[in-house]
Formats: sequence, structure tokens, C-alpha cells
Amino acid sequence: MADDSGSQTLNAFLGVSRSLSGRAWRQRPADAATTRAHMQGLGLEEPLARALASRGVRADQGADFLTPTLRALFPDPSSFMDMDAAADAILDALQAKASIHVFADYDVDGASSAALLVRWFRSVGAELPIYVPDRIKEGYGPSAAAFDTLKASGADLVVTVDCGAAANEALSHADSIGLNVVVIDHHLMRHEPPKALAVVNPNRPGCNSGQGNLAAAGVVFVLLAALNREGRKRGLFANQPEPDIRQWLDLAALGAICDVTGLTGFNRALTGLGLKVMSDWKNPGLRALLAAAGAEQGPAKSNHAGFILGPRINAGGRIGRSDLGARLLSTDDPVEAERLAIELDALNLSRRDVEKAVTDAAVRKVEATGAHADESAVVVVAGDDWHPGVVGIVAGRLRERWRKPVIVVGVDPVTGLGKGSGRSQPGMNLGRAIQAAWEEGILLAGGGHAMAAGLTVDSARLGELTAFLNDRLAHERIEAIAQDWLEIDALIEPAGANRALFESFEQLAPFGPANPEPVFALTGVQAREPVQMNGGHVRCRLVGPDGSSVRAIAWRCADLPGGQALLSGQGGLSIVGRLKADDWNGRRGVQFEIEDVSDPRMIQG
Repeated sequence: MADDSGSQTLNAFLGVSRSLSGRAWRQRPADAATTRAHMQGLGLEEPLARALASRGVRADQGADFLTPTLRALFPDPSSFMDMDAAADAILDALQAKASIHVFADYDVDGASSAALLVRWFRSVGAELPIYVPDRIKEGYGPSAAAFDTLKASGADLVVTVDCGAAANEALSHADSIGLNVVVIDHHLMRHEPPKALAVVNPNRPGCNSGQGNLAAAGVVFVLLAALNREGRKRGLFANQPEPDIRQWLDLAALGAICDVTGLTGFNRALTGLGLKVMSDWKNPGLRALLAAAGAEQGPAKSNHAGFILGPRINAGGRIGRSDLGARLLSTDDPVEAERLAIELDALNLSRRDVEKAVTDAAVRKVEATGAHADESAVVVVAGDDWHPGVVGIVAGRLRERWRKPVIVVGVDPVTGLGKGSGRSQPGMNLGRAIQAAWEEGILLAGGGHAMAAGLTVDSARLGELTAFLNDRLAHERIEAIAQDWLEIDALIEPAGANRALFESFEQLAPFGPANPEPVFALTGVQAREPVQMNGGHVRCRLVGPDGSSVRAIAWRCADLPGGQALLSGQGGLSIVGRLKADDWNGRRGVQFEIEDVSDPRMIQG
């Protein structure tokens, strides 16, 4: 069990621990009165009640958090600015038998959003063609050329999903050629919305829905509820069944998890219930992709979406055909689903090779300049012919490694045009800074949200961009460093790192931003039988002073101080990490996934 001596013991431990990575550790702050209220009102033991309180869950919110329901948390669709106008425009076009197309982004959230719309339209007897721009040839989001293509194909109405909120020029062009557009998005946008019949975005200035943490798939799910409501008013379901949108919750959950959204409130309910729907594996595309990945069917967890399904769906947009993911998630044909899944799995293998090559090259470039270790607020690194489909993943890897925002840019050596993607550190709004750089004329295009952004830049202005972002984010960097704690929920012993503890804390799932996965600390342990694996991972057993042990793994760390400490087999280590289910061959055990390592004996003074 978790050490029930509580915060005093844990804080004493943290007082003598320092991470070999230089990152600070502390107990996750929690209000004592709220902790007691959760213990008394919900019957929880102290460690779990404290973890619930530390996530900002008030005493009156505990039951809804542990058992979220759509009935209690579903927002009124009309609370979203333009939602009613969007539902009216779509149903007007449907009833007029106009040609409606969906225009989707090429990532998982875009594919999930498109598939949700396709399935709703199919359920009312209409097929919805999908247009996904080619990442390399067309770039992100709507363009004048894409709208020209859609208009020439006979489209009367285009519904953009997971894109379009900042595409003012492209949507003005659509208006000029007589093409109607409805925008469904969640990205940061300018104060002046693009010209469209409706712009639905919980992050639109003036929208009072309070649902800014939704992925686009979540916004589309609310749109489906609005379509059902308006459809009932119009008698659309007099001679056909009303679509039961709950059957597609798995797609909403997939988008929420893979877009790394804050899993609180309605978004938590959407995701948690969506994982339950996913667990039935009725969606032919998800079922086929799981099989192609060599994974077994069973209860779906966030890891299924984030680490098995998501990367494979994204592989189509990164280095293959951009529409593969949306087609996979929307097909009802098992044969087509299997073919698409096999293709996406193969593309994912290729993506890994490309990603490793770019990562290695980027690390060499940055470490040669020392930008990763200096006082700069952000790291900007560019290279010729770096594949634009992997620069976002590489940026994320390097952000984890250096604990500061990283932007990775692939440059076309012929045109000098750079396409980049950035990942940010909590407390630093990279999307807002990128938008400011665009407004200053430094970028040809750019946008995103707080934790991720994309851009297009003339490579000759990369130095100017770096200077601008460092100046713009300098103050946020200071605050982010002060807040960059690795927060720990409980101090445990290897003997207590068991299935019972894991399942107790699983009541807090699904995990994501605003609801972090529980983090546990072990102290005075030895890494025995360490083995370096392909990819720089380290596997070992963590053995405590009493001889008890737990299987453990640390990812991509063999060349870092923490990984080297594990490989040395030394004792007296303090280890921080997460418990993961280890169900291989019916074992039903746990594995400790190491996040950070400390050697208290190295503390000086």
C-alpha cells in the first residue's frame, strides 16, 4: 500500500532528493480539508482522496469525477457561439439535397472528427465525401486551391473540422466563388472570425461555452447532438430512427486523447465513456488497426489510443496519404478496414525510421550550439529535407529531453521554405507566440494552441524568428521554470507497487492534461539486472532494502545520467515513475515506468 504516514514522510524524502536530470521534485499540493471530505464522503483511503483533491476536484465534484456521466455534464449545444447556426446550415443543405463535403485536418483529431460526421450522415441516408489536404503539397488547413477543387467537384457546402478557424484568407476566397463553409474547430483564433455561415470554436473570443479543453472531435460530438435536436424539430426522424450518437463515443475519446486535451468536466466524461465504447471494438477500422499492431482486444485504456492506435492513424498524414486515417475510421467494410490498417501499420514503421534520423540530427545540431542548456526561452533547430511529417514528434521528444519549448523546422533546400512544428512547456503559450510572430510578418503562416503550434517560414528569417520568440517568451520561461516540478502523489515501497495499488488509482482514469497520471516515488532501491534495449531503453528490477522488487523500464534514457545510473546497477537510488498494468501471458501484474532518477548521496550541502 501507499505509505499512510502521508505528506510528512513524503516531504522528508523529497527534502533529500535531487533529480539527476536537474528537475525538482515535490509532493503534489492538495487541500487537506478537501482530502478529508473525499475520504468521508466517498469512502476513499487517504492517498487516493489526496490525489483527487490535488487535481482540483472539490468535495461536491468527487462523485461526478469518479463516475462521470453525459447526463450530468453534457453542455447545452446552444452555449457554443454559432452552434445553432451550424446545425441549421447543415440541415438546410441536407434537406435541399445539396452536395456537402467534410474538410478535415490530417491528424487523429481531424480523422476522428471527419468520421463522426460521416457516420452521422450515413445514419440518415447520406454519404459525406472527405477531403484531407496533402501535408507536403498543400500544408495545414484550408486553402484557396483546395476550395477551388471542391467547388469544381460540385460541392455546395464544406464543413471544416479541426481546422479553418484562422484560415481567413482561404474562407474569403470560398465566399468569393460561392462556396458555403461551416467551421468546426478548437484552435486559437484571431478576434475577427473567418467569413463563413458559422464558426463553432469553444476557444473563439466571445464564446461562453466553457468547453475550451475539448478537441475538435468533442466539438463535433456536440454538433451531432445539435443536429439531432434540430432534426427532431424539423421532423427529420419521422420515418427513420434518430441517430444514437453514443455509439460513436469511441471516436470522440480517440480525438481527445491523441490531441492531448485537458480531461476534466464534460471532456472527461466524453473520454471515459468513449473508452468503454471502444472496449467493444465494434468500429471496423479500430478493430483492424489493433490487429495490425499485434495487440489483443480487451478493455481500452488511454494507452491504446495514445500509443497504439494514434501513431498509426497519424502515419498516413505524416508520410503517406493524408486521408487514410479518416477513411479507416469511417468505413464499415471489414475488408477495406484490414487493408487500410495494414498500410497504416507499415507507414508507421517507416515513420519511426524517419523520426529517429531527424531526432539524431537535431540533437547533434542543438548540442553543438549549446542552445539546449543556455538561458534561451526556446530552441529552434532546422535542417534541410527534414520530413515535415515528423518534425512535430521530434519537437516533442526534444522538449521532454530539455524541458523547454522546441521548434523543429524542415527546410526545402531549393525554395528555402521551412515548415516547422513546435511543442511547448507547461506555462508557456507557444501558439500565442507563434501567432504574434505571424502578425509581425516574420512568418508566412502560423498558429496553434498553448502546447503545440505549426508554422511556415523563409529559412533566411529563422534567426529573426528565434530572437523574437526568445524575447516574447522570456518572462513565461522564468515562471515555467519555477513551476517545473515533477509532482509526486505517494511514497511507496517495491512491495507496495502492486496490482491493488494500481487498480485503486485507476479510478482517476482517464489521464491527461489537468488530470495527470499518478506518480509514485521509491527510495533506497537498487537497479538489478539492468539491460539496455534497442532504442536506448533500460529494463531492470528495482529492489528495496527489504528485498522486495518490482519490474521496471525507463524509456530513451541510456545516454542520460538517470539511465546511466540504472545501468551501473548501483544502490541507494530514489526513483520516480508510474505504475502500468503488466498483463502479458495472463500475469496481471504491474511494471514501474521510470520517469526520473535521483542519487541522494550526490547531494552536496
